[in-house]
Order: sequence, then C-alpha cells, then structure tokens
Amino acid sequence: MLELHRVTRRFGDKTAVDNVSLVVSEGEMVGIIGASGAGKSTLLRMINRLADVSEGRIVYSGRLVSGLKGSDLRRWQRDCAMIFQQFNLVPRLDVITNVMLGRLNQRNSLMSLLRIFTEEEQLLALKALERLGIAQTATQRAGELSGGQQQRVAIARALMQGPRMMLADEPIASLDPRNAQVVMETLKSINRQDGITVITNLHTLDTARTYCDRIIGMAAGRIVFDGTPAMLTTDVARMIYGAEGLEDAFSEAMTSTSLAPVRPRAERASAKGNSDKELASTGPLSS
Repeated sequence: MLELHRVTRRFGDKTAVDNVSLVVSEGEMVGIIGASGAGKSTLLRMINRLADVSEGRIVYSGRLVSGLKGSDLRRWQRDCAMIFQQFNLVPRLDVITNVMLGRLNQRNSLMSLLRIFTEEEQLLALKALERLGIAQTATQRAGELSGGQQQRVAIARALMQGPRMMLADEPIASLDPRNAQVVMETLKSINRQDGITVITNLHTLDTARTYCDRIIGMAAGRIVFDGTPAMLTTDVARMIYGAEGLEDAFSEAMTSTSLAPVRPRAERASAKGNSDKELASTGPLSS
C-alpha cells in the first residue's frame, strides 16, 4: 500500500502540490488527470523521489519513503520504476543494452560502468522485448526507432527492474493515436498479468476512463476528484479542467483511435500490407 500524508511541494513561492493525502492499494491501475500545471508530474516525481517533499510523508508498506537515503533510496527507485514522456533512452546504444540498463541498481558499479551483462540478463531483456512485440529491434540503435517503439523499449527497461510499482508521466503525450493505444494496452496488461501497481498521468478523459480502474483529478496542486470512471461526469471534469480547458480534454480523445480494440498483428498486417511497417510490427500483450 502506498500512502501520501498531507504532502506538499514548493518551488520558491510557487506551490506545485498542495497538502495531498492519498492511499493506493497494491495492484491498482490509477490515472491522474488535470490541466497543465495541476501538479501531476511533481506528484509522481515525489513518489519516485526524483523530487523531495517540502512537507508531509510518503509511506510504502510501512516504510517512510520520503526519508530514504543512499542505498535504501536506490532500492526504492528500483522497486518504483519511472516511465517518462520523452523515453530517456540512450539513442546511440542498441535497444537490448538500453533495456538491460534497467538492472543498474542491482549490479556492482564496475560491471555497470563497463556495460558487462550476464547471459541471464540478456535473456530477460529479450523476453521483455518479445513481450512488447519489438524483439526484432534488439540490435538496432534506440535512436533509429519510432516514438511508439522507443516508449515500449522504455517500458521493457522498467520491467527489467523487477518493480512493484510503475509510474508513467504522460507516457502517450508525444505519440500518435495508434501508438498511444498500444502503450496503454501494454501498461494495462502489465497491471493485470503481473499485479504491478500502475499510476499514470494522462491528458485525455476518455483514455483515463478506458484503461484505469480509478481516476484522480488534480487542480492547482490539490486533489479535487477521486473515484471510478463512471463517476467522472461532465460537471466533475469541468471542476478539474475549468470551462476553458474542458473542450481540449475531450477533443483529442474524440479524434483519436485510442478506444478501438487492438487487432492481432497478423490481421493488421494483412489488412494494411507491408507498407505500414510500424503498424505491422506492433504486437499487443496477450490478455
């Protein structure tokens, strides 16, 4: 269980997260929505300890996460994997090496520095890539891949950490609708099949409704909504986004294909032909 007790984060005179209390049970799929500047990213960064709290406490299974230092902090960041909007891969390195970098917190410094990986680690990385439908990219440079493929490499790297929780900070914001769909299906499958808690910041309301069991709405650094997708009415959305931002929150979802079911790879390839390589190589996780 993850617990946030009256957590606040200030940057000078600006309060990014304001007195947030929250409990997330193990195995939940939670979507956090809100306008830009609502505090969503700062909240995730505090949970992962990429940012420290100004006030309050973060506790996981009875352990004070907000007070961890040194090796204890590194172990927490291994258990609490972070996926970023801009992928954070090393473009010049091949894909499989990028994935194996997810093991850095579990290895000695010299082996990590020399990028010496065991046969077992290489097999685990290949399995992670195969699970995400991109094993064929293992020897390619990460910078040569499409955005959707790079995000799946980032998810494979997170899986290599053997995490108990995954935090995803706007993981589909820079992707086209089709790739956004594949990434969200991937996160949902990891949540269901592995029992890993997933907390993700999302831009559109319909994406949160489709993939998340629980939705948290933030505005001006505070939680203003916490409930099921069915409870997210237009009036609630207006409270979260304000009247001006509400249309944008709905409009992107309505013009995307993110709600359409993902067909098997072979069926898509047959329908589209080989001209669309990205679509033909996209393989959702089995459910």
